[in-house]
Amino acid sequence: MPTGKVRYDNLRSAVSRVLSSRSRVENERWTAFRSHFGIDAAYCLPGIEGAHEKGGVEGQIGWFRRNHMVPVPEVASLAELNAMIERWDEEDERRRIGSRPRPVSEYFAVERPLLQPLPDDPFETGRLFSLRVDRFSQISVRTNRYSVPVRLIGRTVRAMLHASELVVYDGQLEVARHERLIAKGQTRLDLDHYLEALVRKPGAFPGATALEQARSAGKFTPVHDAWWQAAKAAHGERDGTRALIEVLLMGRHVSHEHLVAGLVSALRAGALTADAVALEARKAAEADEVADLVPAKPDRTNVTSLTERRLAQLPPDTRPLPSVAAYDQLLRARQRADRPAIQGEMP
Repeated sequence: MPTGKVRYDNLRSAVSRVLSSRSRVENERWTAFRSHFGIDAAYCLPGIEGAHEKGGVEGQIGWFRRNHMVPVPEVASLAELNAMIERWDEEDERRRIGSRPRPVSEYFAVERPLLQPLPDDPFETGRLFSLRVDRFSQISVRTNRYSVPVRLIGRTVRAMLHASELVVYDGQLEVARHERLIAKGQTRLDLDHYLEALVRKPGAFPGATALEQARSAGKFTPVHDAWWQAAKAAHGERDGTRALIEVLLMGRHVSHEHLVAGLVSALRAGALTADAVALEARKAAEADEVADLVPAKPDRTNVTSLTERRLAQLPPDTRPLPSVAAYDQLLRARQRADRPAIQGEMP
């Protein structure tokens, strides 16, 4: 952390009200944050009068925006965007600012020893809400709705809203975790939260919004669809859908990869029951465990024996190869000795 005063603009998350040129009424959360890290804040003059006090910082922010955010990057999630920004930050360490002789990383290496260490205890930056679960098994957080398990309908839960995710607790137990929705009026549903209700009402499964979101997120794969269609053809619409829901319930104890492998094997064998999928998924998991336990065989293609290495250093042998032709006469003599004597033949 920086030592001494740190200059800040009059950001709304920190400043509730400007009293005079330098006096501010601070946000309570911001006061707790800077007190935790020992930050001594100094605020810039509002408006154009304070533009010269932060021109360098705003100039570098503008450079970053123009070089990385124009055109606006297309990403599938906020986590993907954060990973891209982190990669750009690492690349920016090799950049020289203006006519300075050294890159950013070397200047920071000089500055690092002058910084004070971070506190040992973390600071909780998330905002805590106490919310009641509605009859749709959802909670409303800042105009957006998120699902929780259906068993919590009517109960009050705690929701911790972070910059990138929302974590929901029932008492001390975490019951749901969602990527945070940025736009207003959106809904994020987890299909797993509704399975206990859907297994009793399988007719509601095909049109469920949670199912469509699971498909879009890649959690409900074409393999699931193929097994589901085959199960409906074999057992009927209701029982086939219920069998699929029972398979999805296994996902709480079996990894997604092994469950999909079990569906593939069961579909190939024509085994269209949840028990068959569980058996095949267990086989896939055990096969992976065995593969992890078996040590990899060493690569012997680059191994040279000590004898071969010594022979390679000897001069070439130009002598002719030995011949055993002289021993053939001994073989002929033995053949004559073993052959029975014929009358009139000379010994």
